[in-house]
Amino acid sequence: MTDALRIPAEGYDAVARSLHWLVAAMVIFVLAAGIAMSNMSEGPAQNMLFDLHRSCGALLLPLMVARLLYRLTHKPPPLPDDIPPIQRLAAEATHWALYAAVIVQVLLGWVGTSAYRAPISVFWLFELPPIWPEDRAFSESILGLHAWVGITIAVLASVHIAGALFHHFVRRDTVLLRMLRG
Repeated sequence: MTDALRIPAEGYDAVARSLHWLVAAMVIFVLAAGIAMSNMSEGPAQNMLFDLHRSCGALLLPLMVARLLYRLTHKPPPLPDDIPPIQRLAAEATHWALYAAVIVQVLLGWVGTSAYRAPISVFWLFELPPIWPEDRAFSESILGLHAWVGITIAVLASVHIAGALFHHFVRRDTVLLRMLRG
């Protein structure tokens, strides 16, 4: 173990860590559910995945708004001084691109589902109102874009995870530990 891992680093606080991991878990679930439901035959299992996908998507919007507001009002802990400027820029760009892509993704799903006129039941407790006039052709286009944004989120999340693992296993610094233990 290098000295970098022994030196305590300033970490993210409990609120930032909780929002990060909750959003991460939900994004992984909605991506997996989206892939599964798109590749299975129609029926009760597919309908259940659609309902869970939409429910988690509906929760992601307020969570992402809260996360964004928290990030804007609570400065993240500084990166180690020896990180090159290009890596700092890449990390910052990836974070902001993930925030934007997840928010856009949720809105595209809501618009596309509204235009299709499928109900958006949130965990069978209540329904979200449609936010777009019925237009099946438009819905198909928007939901196609929704799928591409999902792929973009998967790529960005993979880059984010790879960067964290690079810091932990190659650079052996405390960047990953800041989000794990605060």
